[in-house]
Amino acid sequence: MKKILSVFVIIIACTLGLHAQQPEGKFFTSFDGTKIYYEVKGEGYPVILVHGFTGTSLGWKHGSLYPALLTAGFKVIILDQRGNGLSDKPHTDAGYTNDAEAKDIMGLASSLGFKNYDAVGYSRGSIITSRLIVLDKRIHKAVMGGMGADYTNPQWPRRIHAYKALMGDTTMHDVDDMMVWIRKNNFDNLALAYQQKHQPSTSKKELFTVKIPVLLIDGTEDTTNGDVNDLQKLIPGSKMVSVPGNHNTAGNTVQFASAIIDFLK
Repeated sequence: MKKILSVFVIIIACTLGLHAQQPEGKFFTSFDGTKIYYEVKGEGYPVILVHGFTGTSLGWKHGSLYPALLTAGFKVIILDQRGNGLSDKPHTDAGYTNDAEAKDIMGLASSLGFKNYDAVGYSRGSIITSRLIVLDKRIHKAVMGGMGADYTNPQWPRRIHAYKALMGDTTMHDVDDMMVWIRKNNFDNLALAYQQKHQPSTSKKELFTVKIPVLLIDGTEDTTNGDVNDLQKLIPGSKMVSVPGNHNTAGNTVQFASAIIDFLK
């Protein structure tokens, strides 16, 4: 049960969304009319940060990576993925199918005039980043944090159980702690359910075609989403780095930020 909690009770810096969010950025209208909130800060090579489940763009500001990237001279883009934060929250299947979340990021990159960019995801954000690296040829480098190979399974039990619980099924006890967390916060549960229902699963065949540099970064105590070694075997030439901590803490370490900046540079 603690492992399930680690995935969904996102308390690390990269996925925090606990504080009231005050708009400091702008809205981009995506391919289907959904409005996506985003912020851009800094100059230099663009890096888009992709938050995890129940998170928002605000979470990155409470972590170590966001300020470190700005100090290192990058242009940093953070956004609230559809269904989260200040962005629109569609209540339809169509709002989340066919890589809608990845298309939001690709469209935002286009609207900002990026010919190339890097992407960094953590937890569920890594699942969306995985779609970017197979869909968008503009991706220069990518980082996937807190993620093993389990998400490549279209029938991943954790995803299915989360969806059922969010839709009111009280028999999915392996996600009880997730639901306690969600009930304590002002989330849009139906939007979260659709996110789980249509969460993409990049196939092993697709990953094998990846040509760009990919960094897999994981906490030494994080076994939440499967074995990161298994994921590394699926992505040719990918690099793996371990940093101190578990799924909830690794993303907020100095080592996490340093490893990513070294890789992106």
